[in-house]
Amino acid sequence: MANEVRKGIVTAVHGAKAGHPGGSLSAADMFTFLYFEEMNIDPKNPDMENRDRFVLSKGHTAPGLYSALAHRGFFPVEDLPTLRHLGSYLQGHPCIHIPGVDMSSGSLGQGISAAAGMAMGAKLDDKEFRVYTLLGDGELQEGQVWEAAMFAGHRKLDNFCVIVDNNNLQIDGPIDKVCSPYPIDKKFEAFNFHVINIDAHDFDQIRNAFAEAKETKGQPTCIVMHSVKGKGVSFMENNAGWHGKAPNDEEYAQAMADLEKIGAELEKAGE
Repeated sequence: MANEVRKGIVTAVHGAKAGHPGGSLSAADMFTFLYFEEMNIDPKNPDMENRDRFVLSKGHTAPGLYSALAHRGFFPVEDLPTLRHLGSYLQGHPCIHIPGVDMSSGSLGQGISAAAGMAMGAKLDDKEFRVYTLLGDGELQEGQVWEAAMFAGHRKLDNFCVIVDNNNLQIDGPIDKVCSPYPIDKKFEAFNFHVINIDAHDFDQIRNAFAEAKETKGQPTCIVMHSVKGKGVSFMENNAGWHGKAPNDEEYAQAMADLEKIGAELEKAGE
C-alpha cells in the first residue's frame, strides 16, 4: 500500500506540474502506517468526535497526505491529478474542508502548535483520542516548534506524538549545512519528550515505536524517523533538487516504472 501511496504522490505532482515530491515520498511509509493501521479513523465518518487527529505540520508535503487519504477511502484516488488545479479541492497545502484533514497547515512551525492544542483540549475534555503531527527536519529551524515542544512537555501531554521526518535535506541543501538542528533527539528530550529513533522505511520499527508511544505515560513522545528523501524513485532519492519540483512526462514515466518494479518485487516476495 505504501508503494501505491507513492504512485499517487508522483501522479498528483506530475498532474499539478508543481509540488513537493521529495519529502512526500520520504514520509510515505509513515502516512501509510498512520492511516491504515495506527489511527482510530473512519472514512465514512471523517468528523467522528473521538477520532484520532493528525496535523501535517510540514504542509508542503500535502501530496503524501492526500494520496494516503485517497487510498484509505476519504475521497476518490482519481482526484489526485487535480492537485493545485483551479477549482480543485486539493490545493497545494492541506485545507480543513478536505475530508480527513484535521487542520489547515503549511506555514512551517505552526502545525505542531495546533496539534499540541488539540492534545491539551483532549485532556481538558477527558477525551481518549490521540494527536499526531509530522514535521520536517528543516522545519525544526522555526522557533515556534520549540515553543510548542516546551508547552507539550510541561503539560505532560502523553496523548501527543510528534514525528520528525529526518531526511537531512531541505530546499537549500543538507540541513546541517543550512542551519543544523542536530542533535534532534537530545533537543526533544530536553523538553521532556520520550524520544524514539527509527528507520522510516522499516514497518516493524514503525509499529514498535507507536506501540511504545502509547505505553509512555506522563510525557509526550517524539519519533525521529531517519528517512531517504525521494524514497522509491531512483533519480529523486537523496537529491535536494526534488524538494519542490514536478517531474516532466519522461521523468514521470521513469518514476512510475521504478515504483512498478518495486511493486512487482513486493508481490513476488509475498508482501
